[in-house]
Amino acid sequence: MHELDVLDGYNIHHKAEEVLHGLGFSNEDLLRPYKEFSGGWRMRVLLAKMILQQPDVLLMDEPTNHLDRPSIDWLEKYLLHYKGSVVIVSHDKFFLNRMVNKIVELYQQELHIYTGDYEFYEQEKMIRIDMQQKAFENQQDYIRQQERFIERFKAKASKAAQAQSVQKRLDKIDKIEDVKLERPDLRINFQLDKVPGKVLVELKHVSKSFGQIKILEDAIAEIERGDKIALIGANGKGKSTVLRMIAGTETFEGERVWGHNVEESFYAQHQLEALGLNNNILEELQSCGSKKTDVELRALLGAFLFSGDDVDKKVKVLSGGEKARVALAKTIVSKANFLILDEPTNHLDMHSVELLALALNKYEGSMIYVSHDRYFISKTANKIWEIVDHKIKEFKGTYQEWVDWNERMAKIAAEKQKLGVPDIKPEPKPVQAAKPFVKETVPANNIINKELQKELQKEQRRLSNLEAQITKAKEEETRLENALGDPANYSDRDKFVKIESDYKTAKANRESLEKEYEVVFEKVMELEGQV
Repeated sequence: MHELDVLDGYNIHHKAEEVLHGLGFSNEDLLRPYKEFSGGWRMRVLLAKMILQQPDVLLMDEPTNHLDRPSIDWLEKYLLHYKGSVVIVSHDKFFLNRMVNKIVELYQQELHIYTGDYEFYEQEKMIRIDMQQKAFENQQDYIRQQERFIERFKAKASKAAQAQSVQKRLDKIDKIEDVKLERPDLRINFQLDKVPGKVLVELKHVSKSFGQIKILEDAIAEIERGDKIALIGANGKGKSTVLRMIAGTETFEGERVWGHNVEESFYAQHQLEALGLNNNILEELQSCGSKKTDVELRALLGAFLFSGDDVDKKVKVLSGGEKARVALAKTIVSKANFLILDEPTNHLDMHSVELLALALNKYEGSMIYVSHDRYFISKTANKIWEIVDHKIKEFKGTYQEWVDWNERMAKIAAEKQKLGVPDIKPEPKPVQAAKPFVKETVPANNIINKELQKELQKEQRRLSNLEAQITKAKEEETRLENALGDPANYSDRDKFVKIESDYKTAKANRESLEKEYEVVFEKVMELEGQV
């Protein structure tokens, strides 16, 4: 019993619950057998075991790979206050920037140490590369000069000894390595065969559940042309299920309506089964019918970590991660105008994630994806979808704007709770007989609430007007876009110049209205939180 007390055994149950809750397990999950959990959840249990051991050094290989955003937030807070040392291998830039104070890079068979976070490492590495490149070039100039001297005088008796001495010096010189950044450049032009209608997919009153677990209930959502939507949230909320419902590979109650000219391409782990095992990697991409040259396909495969002779490997000899990268490359290279991607960055290194984000930013089609990579989401999404209370909640804006908005809402809620301003109606005071004509004063809280309601109604009307204006502005922009695409308008130069000028004005007007809409939308959200 003394040993149990010394090892803090009496508190281990409480500590285990605390760590498991932080990693996303519910109270019901704590009593379930380990064998019932999926691979991702089992990884969390092993992570919890390691944390509970409280070693002097934690060695963590891709700890965020199987974690959702709330669990990553919890792990970050835990590790920031961890008393021991932590060594992490990770491709999550956000995680590294928050967590580490030293970067060790394996480069040219050596370990290079940078004292700072990942952003500091990126800046410092470019400075070091520049310095190394200059030193390499200077040394190469020196070597060339000495070699010319040796070549010129090695046959002359009077200078032969000197030439031999120079040769010995050259043989002993410490060669500076050339800077070879083995980083492919992704140069790919997406070709869309068809331009879809304004609305690509509409979900009408959809419901989905697995036994007692409810995913969606009477939910509605719409994906418009140009949308790049990140579907985010905790694990178990049904994000991948919603993607499959949109793709048509999952049954559900309700209606899914496809728009005009929609050609979708769906990337998920099960797509690996559709790969041609006897093809080599290059042949597998050629089979997509994208009409891209071998050079373009090789450049794309380079971004997905297949360089040189790797493209000649047969698909059947590839590992699971390599097959996933081939399937993702096939999805990206297709002529689809609507991409549906489930965890597209899972098997990519940091540079490949950057290249993929750049490529998708150039992509003129629409897409919806599930990802836990906050860097990737911040670089690609213009809308955020969340599953809240079995509904699809849409936020029009970037990931950072969504984070800022959530923080503001949490702050407002905390302030309200601190001030204790519940909507409680004051009890009417009894009218005294001696003062029958005393007028009761209206409580200050009611006056404030009425003022807030008036302001909210005003902003809601403004929001509604802006929505109508944006719709008209988009229609005008589309009309002028079509006019620009009409070859008949190119014959009259003045007419074409006017159409082009009107199009630029219409586009600027639409962008201005959308910015104003975002500001008003945020104000409405804040007021709704206060009323």
